[in-house]
Amino acid sequence: MNKPVNKKKTPAPLEAPKLPTHLPELTLVNMQSYDNIELGRVQDSFIDNCTARKMSFDKMILNNVTFTETSLTELELTDIVFERCDLSNVNFQDATIHRTEFRNCKLIGLDLTGATLRNVRFHQCLGDYATFRFANFKQVLFDDCSLRSADFYNSTLHKTMFQSCLIDLAQYSGTKLDGIDLSNCQFSSLGVGLEDLPGCIISREQAAVFANLMGLVVKD
Repeated sequence: MNKPVNKKKTPAPLEAPKLPTHLPELTLVNMQSYDNIELGRVQDSFIDNCTARKMSFDKMILNNVTFTETSLTELELTDIVFERCDLSNVNFQDATIHRTEFRNCKLIGLDLTGATLRNVRFHQCLGDYATFRFANFKQVLFDDCSLRSADFYNSTLHKTMFQSCLIDLAQYSGTKLDGIDLSNCQFSSLGVGLEDLPGCIISREQAAVFANLMGLVVKD
């Protein structure tokens, strides 16, 4: 009897943002808690010193928008594209993000603590020191991103992919890495608990890093 062949499962493709062909130009001013902003394109803008909660953005493109001194907690994002935006040190704690793409964005220190992410793609983003503590990921792709010292402490990574990312010194303690493929990522050290490693996919070259975590010495 022939033994069944175990085929590697390919993750289901992410759902892309569902956007109409034409969007009118919008200007984001005087944003307040519980505002619902939808169906628009925001271009070459600055959003400064804005604090609000429970806002929602729906079916929008934000291109070259810079956020400074901004806190939008419990934000809802649905069918959104951020392109060449600067969200450094922005507070998006407890956000709900669905069918959203971040393209070539600066996300240094972005705070997504407690966020829920579904069908979200980060492409060529600079996310060093970003915080994803206690976040819940499903169908999320980090593609060619820098995530040095990013914090994924106690997060849930379900169908989450890291492709060609720099993750040196990233923190994964308390986060189960079963099924997470880090084999084509770059790192010399990670913050991770031994109990979270089973099932993590790594390359032969990376094995020495994890051996060091276990107190082993790899001999050439």
